[in-house]
Amino acid sequence: MAANGPEPAIDFRTSPERYNHWKLDIDGAVATLAMDVREDATLKPGYRLKLNSYDLGVDIELYDAIQRLRFEHPEVGAVILTSAKDRVFCSGANINMLGVSSHAHKVNFCKFTNETRNAIEDASEFSGQRYLCAINGTAAGGGYELALACERIILADDGSSAVSLPELPLLAVLPGTGGLTRLVDKRKVRRDRADFFCTVSEGVRGKRAVEWRLVDEVVPRSRLDETVQARAKELASTRPGARGISLTPLARTIEGDRISYPHLVVEIDREQRAAHFRIHGPEQQAPADAAGIEAQGDAFWPLALCRALDDAVLHLRLNEGEIGTWVFHTAGDAELVAAYDALLLANAGHWLAREITLYWKRTLKRIDVSSRSLIALVEQGSCFAGTLFELVLAADRSFMLDGRLEGSNLPESAVRLTGMNFGPLPMGNGLTRLQSRFLAEPEAAERLREEIGKPLDASSAGELGLVTFTPDDIDWEDEVRLAIEERASFSPDGLTGMEANLRFAGPETMETKIFARLTAWQNWIFQRPNAVGPEGALQLYGSGRKPQYDRGRV
Repeated sequence: MAANGPEPAIDFRTSPERYNHWKLDIDGAVATLAMDVREDATLKPGYRLKLNSYDLGVDIELYDAIQRLRFEHPEVGAVILTSAKDRVFCSGANINMLGVSSHAHKVNFCKFTNETRNAIEDASEFSGQRYLCAINGTAAGGGYELALACERIILADDGSSAVSLPELPLLAVLPGTGGLTRLVDKRKVRRDRADFFCTVSEGVRGKRAVEWRLVDEVVPRSRLDETVQARAKELASTRPGARGISLTPLARTIEGDRISYPHLVVEIDREQRAAHFRIHGPEQQAPADAAGIEAQGDAFWPLALCRALDDAVLHLRLNEGEIGTWVFHTAGDAELVAAYDALLLANAGHWLAREITLYWKRTLKRIDVSSRSLIALVEQGSCFAGTLFELVLAADRSFMLDGRLEGSNLPESAVRLTGMNFGPLPMGNGLTRLQSRFLAEPEAAERLREEIGKPLDASSAGELGLVTFTPDDIDWEDEVRLAIEERASFSPDGLTGMEANLRFAGPETMETKIFARLTAWQNWIFQRPNAVGPEGALQLYGSGRKPQYDRGRV
């Protein structure tokens, strides 16, 4: 869906007073996030969100709520995820929505929903906000996948409440948000039982659900609320109190092909199908301590920039599908960037410093899994240091100017490593981007610690393997132009496949399986006639007609 096409652009900015689908309640150390989907509040016409089914709009609100719990309510130690509707938890992604959506929208919807589920697990593991799911009815498909993202699952034992992943038998597709992977990797469900579970549309309930590790506990409906509150208080008992900050509305203006935020401008070149991210470094010194970070709140440069970058990535992914190359530029004082990194690292035990670093980790991961070509340009006056240098390491190809361009009085290009490059910002494979870069020479990545804090010119950065090419002023313009033009000339499908295969070398994790193995298969299945053809299961769902399958195995 292009922003200049017939459909309006999707906006990821929201806030609790604008929620249509979620109710957030805070009671001391325990928060309750209740799903109460408004049937008529759809992202676009053509369907109704019955039975707590969801579209992208429902998940945009959920993502916002998870973010706000982390930044605005650090006193919360446990989050109860449940339904405000009687005897239905969530029936998963809305099938009619999938039927009227473009292929690109379906795939991006699944990707964003996966990232939101991962954010729940990240909050449980690293933020001390542990998620507990209270299933008070039917949890089908994406509804059960939402529960799977939680640390604990409690199911009502009432003869009707059940969990299921019915996508294969009913829709000829796969559970789209990590259900298959979480079953066997996270909950360690036996493969034979998982096979049966994923092929029986009515699901599993009661004691069998516990025995098969599909849920952690079943409780009579009469005692469900009482038990869930008790379990949540147990989970939250070790959470230290803190006062949160407000996430104020994100300032953004779109004028033609220019998207402007504080600290970030994105310029779209439609002829070259490229978006240029122009990041502005901090203009003032970093605060002295954690109290200074709190005092600045969401205006604190690393947080303000991360919010802008996150929104820009989401906006481009969903609304600018033909802009296939993202080019990263920075401008500013690298020493100031390094000072902000040092402040966050020195206060890693402080809740807000930790949350800002974790937010950068998630945003960089979002860039990693975006199906776009990534190019970084280290130019004169750039400030690719520490956290911002991760964008160079994330790029499929990087160029660093050797020397000065004629007539420019800006400082010569330099890059700088900080402690942020050595652990706090891992990729989905569990490795740092430096470790992933030097898989064949693990010792090379470790030796780079000796370079922390040093301004590295093009010659040094090239010798250390930190950038791809270091053209001089004579070749700079032509090499960069040709790289961007070349990217625009290739098949977008081929590029997506190539980039995804090259970016995640090294160990496989549950996260890489979800974004690589699962997403690749679902991407393919979403285009097959067995699912989306005129006689496919997705198209005929609810019609009473049986799908007609091509029986050939491919």
